[in-house]
Formats: sequence, C-alpha cells, structure tokens
Amino acid sequence: MLLQQLVNGLTLGSVYALIALGYTMVYGIIELINFAHGEIYMLGAYMGIVTFGFLTTLHLTSANSGATLLLMIVSAMLFCGACGITIERLAYKPLRSAPRLSPLISALGVSIFLQNFVMLAQGPRDKGFPPLFIHGGIDLPGGRISAIQIFIMATSVVLMVALQLLVHRTRIGKAMRATAQDKQMASLVGIDVDRIISVTFLIGSTLAAVAGVMVGMYYGLINFFIGYIAGIKAFTAAVLGGIGSIPGAMLGGVLLGLIEALCAGYISSEYKDVFAFAILVLVLIFRPSGLLGADISKRV
Repeated sequence: MLLQQLVNGLTLGSVYALIALGYTMVYGIIELINFAHGEIYMLGAYMGIVTFGFLTTLHLTSANSGATLLLMIVSAMLFCGACGITIERLAYKPLRSAPRLSPLISALGVSIFLQNFVMLAQGPRDKGFPPLFIHGGIDLPGGRISAIQIFIMATSVVLMVALQLLVHRTRIGKAMRATAQDKQMASLVGIDVDRIISVTFLIGSTLAAVAGVMVGMYYGLINFFIGYIAGIKAFTAAVLGGIGSIPGAMLGGVLLGLIEALCAGYISSEYKDVFAFAILVLVLIFRPSGLLGADISKRV
C-alpha cells in the first residue's frame, strides 16, 4: 500500500513540477505570479485531443502509434508556446512599468477569459481523452507501477534535466540568469530583455503543455476547469520549494505530490486538496522563502 502511494505521489508530483517551473521561471525574471499559467496547461490537454481527432479522422496515423502521441505532444507545445508569448505581449508587457498589482489583476483576467473561452468553444462537459498505446506495467511487492506512470515520470525527468542544462550551459540561459539578477544592467550589456522574457514564457508554456497531455492520458478525462486547481497546486509547489528557484520548483512539485498521495491514501481522499493548501499556508507562515529559498540574486 505504501509503495503504491509513493508511486502515485511521484507521478502526480512530476506533473506539478512541470507546471511549477513555469511559475517560478516567470517570477524569477519579472517577479510576476502568472495565474493564467494553469489555463495554459489546460489548453495543452485540449490541444492533445484536437490533434488526436485530426490525425485519426484523416487516417494520417494509427490511434495506437507512438507517432500519434509524439505529434500530440509537439502540437500542444507549439500551440501553448504561442499562447504564452501572446499573453505576455498583450497582457503583461504593456504593464511592465505599472504598479505590481496591475499585472496580477491582468493575469487573473486572462485566466478567467481562457476558462470561459474553452467552456464556450468545447462545452462545459468532461471530454474523454483517447486511450493510447501505452499499456502494461511492472508488478512490485505491495504495488504496481503502470507504463503510463513510468512514461510520465521519465518524460518529466528528461524535461527537467534539459531545462537545467539550458539555463546553465547555453547563452540564452546565461542571459536569463543575468536578466533575473538585474534587468537594467543586462540591458546595458546588450541583452534583449524583452526577448528573454518572451523566451521564458515560451519555455514555461511548453512544459505546461506536456503536463496537460500527460495528465489527460493518465486520468482519461479533462474539462475547462482542470487548469485552476492544478495551477494553484503548482503554485503551492513553487512556493514550497522556493519561488524563483528552478530546483526548488522540482523539489516542491515532487514533495507536494507525495504529501497529497499519502494523505489521500491514509487519511481521506476527499480532503486531499485541503492538505495541499494547508501546506501552502504553513510554508508561508514558517518559511516564506521555501525549502530551497535562495538569495534574490540567485532565483534562476
């Protein structure tokens, strides 16, 4: 029983970590909590279904082929990446010099707009996610890890490692870190700060898109409201690990997933959201900088 809950928690935590990275990267660059980020994750899930329907209706790929899954993920990443950049340009860039409350209100407005847009475009009812080719699993003493869980955890680890390499080993990553430390100085040494901010939104949105597709595969159902709860929990994960810290977002996501799974398994599944948000309150009270809360100059 314990092993099964740990597997479930790691799977859920991997998804939270991918979404939390978008929150923490944006905050690290422009100190904005992008509350519309959860809706980007939701759009990724819907884009996966739309792509699946397009490919199978036109008989371009088999419903159970790896190519179908790959195209679903890629199309969701491209679509959500474009949405992320568009939201940054239209809703946040004009408010760059405004009081800090203005972009926050704008983020909430974008979140509500995207929720209602998808509800009107796709309907308020749950959408069934297509069953894909990932079947089977591994039986373990006291539990079982399914193939889809292995896929989710492996994909998340690969993406997180790739992000760490991007941030610490590439020129664009160095520019992101410089912008996070001092935007004005970064601009003076030739870094296009506006471009770096757009790239940050692009990367965060593509990671959320992958999480959306994988969650759709895992649970089999999605709706226009899934981004709200997942977004708040991912924000909790980012705060738990240390908002602005990429390793902190990863750690916070995994820990939150484990806490939620263990509490649901041993206490009550009906109160799993309560446990998640109780963690947020406790962290804000006793350690507002998070577990890996770094100096403000080391946020990314």
